[in-house]
Amino acid sequence: MSIADLSPAERHRAVASGFTEHVVAVTEWDAPTPVDEWTARDVVAHLVEWFPGFLAGGGVELSVGEHDTGDPAARWRAHTAAVQALLDGPRADDTFGHPMVGEHRLADAIDRFYTADVFMHTWDLAAAVGRDADLDPEFAEQLHDGMVDVEELLRSSGQYGPAVPVADTADPVTRLVAFIGRDPSWRQAP
Repeated sequence: MSIADLSPAERHRAVASGFTEHVVAVTEWDAPTPVDEWTARDVVAHLVEWFPGFLAGGGVELSVGEHDTGDPAARWRAHTAAVQALLDGPRADDTFGHPMVGEHRLADAIDRFYTADVFMHTWDLAAAVGRDADLDPEFAEQLHDGMVDVEELLRSSGQYGPAVPVADTADPVTRLVAFIGRDPSWRQAP
């Protein structure tokens, strides 16, 4: 079964678990990543730092507790547990209204804006530690196809670099990675 077929709570659990596998494999947090000027530490920091503010913009507090220990893996574990608690909790079906993205069911907003981001950044972190990201191709294709329809908006946001050209026959993960501005052949220098 593809993660594309899962509920938002189940999908987050699976995607976060995949990301965690790469987090625990990091031995050098200052290792470069395919994202210009970002290290492995920066990938984790990005995910744990932007999302609480996004939720707060819609009136939802992400209760993580004291997590800024300087240990990216500990930060990630506390953060992802708090996100999962929201998805598994009674507020998951609440309406989440955000000035930038409109109204969504809270679980759907987390799924669409956050879990998808974790999925894409899994490739970055895996590449930084020299591992295969092992991303679900069906979900990669679903994300890619949805993003193509709003490409101009995405590019103008500054969140995505220019697409990297790949063959039309490239697999779905390669197409997604290239679409979001990563060089699919990027490898850490020896």
